[in-house]
Amino acid sequence: MFTFLKAQAASIVASAADFLVTIIAVELFGCWYLAATIIGTISGGVVHFSLGRTWVFNAIDKNIPTQALKYFMVWNGSLALNASGVFLLTHYAEVNYVFSKAVTSILVGFFYNYIIQKRYVFK
Repeated sequence: MFTFLKAQAASIVASAADFLVTIIAVELFGCWYLAATIIGTISGGVVHFSLGRTWVFNAIDKNIPTQALKYFMVWNGSLALNASGVFLLTHYAEVNYVFSKAVTSILVGFFYNYIIQKRYVFK
């Protein structure tokens, strides 16, 4: 249970970086919300990998390139799920991109990221 709580805390920190980059890209630089979502997701992924490896799963004794490759493969699925969810909710449900991103991030985090990272990436 403690690992799950640490994983959620790491996800919150990574999501904060993700959201900050996304919102700055849209609001300050005028990026399209979907491009900004991808840029934000990349930023959050870097933060999340670092926290997952060092703090959540305490896997610093494992091979970094192997972990990074596994994380990258899982992260690509996460990126696709996040971008698709944000697009569908924003474009078809006509809700604000920040709300779409929040809902999608929570669902992907609970039902995809944590499970696969625990059982595959950082095991």
